[in-house]
Amino acid sequence: MVAMFFWAFVIGGLICVIGQIMFDVFKLTPGHTLSTLVVVGAILDGFGLYEPLIAFAGAGATIPITSFGNALVHGAMQEAEKHGIVGVLTGMFEVTSSGISAAIIFGFIGALLFKPKG
Repeated sequence: MVAMFFWAFVIGGLICVIGQIMFDVFKLTPGHTLSTLVVVGAILDGFGLYEPLIAFAGAGATIPITSFGNALVHGAMQEAEKHGIVGVLTGMFEVTSSGISAAIIFGFIGALLFKPKG
C-alpha cells in the first residue's frame, strides 16, 4: 500500500514538474501549457499507454489535467464502437460531463460564498 502512494506521488509530481518546466523554461502561457498537457494525455490514451499508467500510478495519473485528455479520447473511442461517428462526439461529452458540471457548480457556489479582494 505504501508503494501505491509512493508511485502516485512520483508520477503525479512528474506531470506537475513537466508543466512547471513548460512555464519556466519554455515560457508558455497557462493556456498553452494546459492545452499541451491535455493533448499529451489524449495522445497517450490513443496509443493505449494512459490506462496502464493509471493502473500503475492510480490518482497520480487521474488527478492531473492529462487525465482530461485521456477521458476525452477514451469516451470517444468507447462510444464510437457502439454508435459509429456520432458516438465520437457523444462519448466525449458523456464521460467528461460530470467533472465539468461539478467544476461549474462548485465554482458558482464559491463565487456566492466568497468576495474577491481588490
